[in-house]
Amino acid sequence: MSDNIDLIIRKVTKLIEPILDEMDFDLVDIEYLLGRGKWILRIYIDKEGGITLDDCALMSREIGDLIDVKDIFQHKYALEVSSPGINRRLRREKHFLQAVGNKIKVKMLVPVNRRRNFTGYLRDVQDRTLYLEIGNGLVRLSLENVQKANLVYEFEN
Repeated sequence: MSDNIDLIIRKVTKLIEPILDEMDFDLVDIEYLLGRGKWILRIYIDKEGGITLDDCALMSREIGDLIDVKDIFQHKYALEVSSPGINRRLRREKHFLQAVGNKIKVKMLVPVNRRRNFTGYLRDVQDRTLYLEIGNGLVRLSLENVQKANLVYEFEN
């Protein structure tokens, strides 16, 4: 089932990225999951300066029409288009580059120094390697080994 979900996400990504790029939106993430007895295709988008509810509604119509024409799904699904939120997921190298200087949380596929979970400040991204400051040390994490990463929003006192 997981392979099928990954295939659908890849198909949807390939289909919608050109229209998002054309309209100056950035594809942040796609989730395809079963919730409350129905399939949900959740697409997170952003753009410079942030997105509005009108942006989400516009892209929902555009993406929905495009997906329906290509007949990717053999069953009913709900399409949700929204902003990534304050704890946005980091998936692509450009997302990590935009997050340099911020606190992030990273889960690795394979342990690094016997750890899979890291939280610290992203200091640099070079040659597909993340440089994460944790305490007084700097940890190097390969982007290929990242299972999941998110920004960590810090509330001001």
